[in-house]
This record gives sequence, structure tokens and C-alpha cells, in this order.
Amino acid sequence: MKFGMRYCNTGRYTDPAKAIALVQAGEEAGFESAWTVEHTVVPEGYQSAYPYSPDGKMAGGAHDFPLPDPLIWMAYVAAATTTIKLGTGILILPQHSVVVVAKQIATLDVMSGGRVLLGIGVGWLKEEFEAIGVPFEDRGARTDEYVAALRCLWGEDAPTFEGDFVSFQRAYCRPQPVSGSVPVIIGGHSKAAARRAGRLGDGFFPARGISPELIQLARDSAAAADRDPDALEITTSVPEDPDDIPRLAELGVGRVLVPVTPMPGMGASIGSPEEAVDWREVIERYAEL
Repeated sequence: MKFGMRYCNTGRYTDPAKAIALVQAGEEAGFESAWTVEHTVVPEGYQSAYPYSPDGKMAGGAHDFPLPDPLIWMAYVAAATTTIKLGTGILILPQHSVVVVAKQIATLDVMSGGRVLLGIGVGWLKEEFEAIGVPFEDRGARTDEYVAALRCLWGEDAPTFEGDFVSFQRAYCRPQPVSGSVPVIIGGHSKAAARRAGRLGDGFFPARGISPELIQLARDSAAAADRDPDALEITTSVPEDPDDIPRLAELGVGRVLVPVTPMPGMGASIGSPEEAVDWREVIERYAEL
């Protein structure tokens, strides 16, 4: 099982020096990947319900917390590392120009030596879509089409695509990713996200808790789409009880993400570099679970 760190572009790691220290230490300790999260703006007084909190609010109701752009943050730490993979968990794909973001991601992949993992989601914050100027209601269909367009731009010699939301003819988009594409991991804790992962994704990241039903739905959806369900890589957050990690392995989970702030029962599992955490000890502790 692989272990990653999440969400690395938050909290104290919005500071450039601490961001570098965190990812370098994680790389040295043996973590496979470092993951970011995205919100371009958080409008004050938003009414949309955050799906991962009982009160429907992020960050205890705060709206003015720092959150660097994930791709720029990843590019910054990529220059100071060599092997650790860099993932978005998630990038709100329908908020972006798919042609522009295809270029950005491919460039980052090439410059980092093929280390990018693209986790995507449809988004939930309607007020953010309104501020950006993108329709909220069609975000699911837009996401599906954007995934196809990304792969076209990354993989075809002279990319041509015609869809409802984007079209281009022989639009050369260079450089292309190191491996001809970038893994697309569908994030979300809903049946719709699980089905999308099965239909379109290289992986599935149900963001909260152990979700055997959603994992099975993703695999069933892959089979229904004539795709190999066993090829769908499953990523989950580390459970609060480490004794549940073997259960994740039984479910076929291939990657577990550990938060960059301490969790109950794990002591100084992931802390700031200045707390003198022994990162080798940390990764060995998780590797034994």
C-alpha cells in the first residue's frame, strides 16, 4: 500500500519555506505523494452545503483562510524535490478552461519528470462558480466532457475534439505528458462520483471514511462500461483508527492519505518540520499497519 500526505497547501504550509520543508521531508521519509486542494474564492456568507461537515461549513465556518492555487504550489515544491508525486485532491475541473488547464498540467508533468496525479471533482460551492462565471447546473456534464478533452489534448498527435462545451481542430498542445497522459482520479463521496470514476477515471478517491459500497459501485460502473474494474486505483484518507487499515487493504485500497496535521491516536503522525518529527519513523509506523 502506498502512503501520501494531504492536504499540503493548507495551514502553515502556505508559507513557502514550510511547504518546501514538508514535501522534502515527506519524500525523504518515503511518502509516495503529496496532495493539494482547491478553492479559488470562498464567498462570505455562502449558503451551499459543504458535504464533509455536519454544519455544512468549511474550516469551522471561516471563509478567509489562505489556500494557494494547487498547480502553482505543486510547481513550486516540484522544483525542490525529485521523486515524490504531486496530486490534486481535488481540482474543481469544470471551473477551468480545459484547454488552458491541459497545458498547465502537461507542462508541470514534464517539468517534474512525470510526477503529476490529477484528482478532479465537480465542485459543490455554487457561489464560487458564480464568482468565476461558470454555470453551476451543468458542472457534471461539463466535467465528463472535459476529461475526454484532456485526454485528447494530451494523447493525440493533432488533437481534434467536438463537444457541447469545448471544441478544437488540430490544436497542437505541447508539451504532452511524459507518459502520454496523466492519471485522472475522480474525487467525491457520492454515488455520482463513484459512477463517474468507474466510467471515466483511472482512480477513485472517496474523500471521507471507509466506503465499501462506493468502492464497489465504482468497480461495477467500470465493468458496465467495459473497463477493467481491477485497474481502478482506490485512494482513501487514513482512518481515525489505524487498526482499520488492514480492512482497507482487503477492499483493494492502493493508497492511503495521511493529514499533515496530527490525528487522534496517531501522536505526532504528521507535524511541522520544526516539531522535529522523525519522518522515517512516521513512514515505518504506517508501513507496519
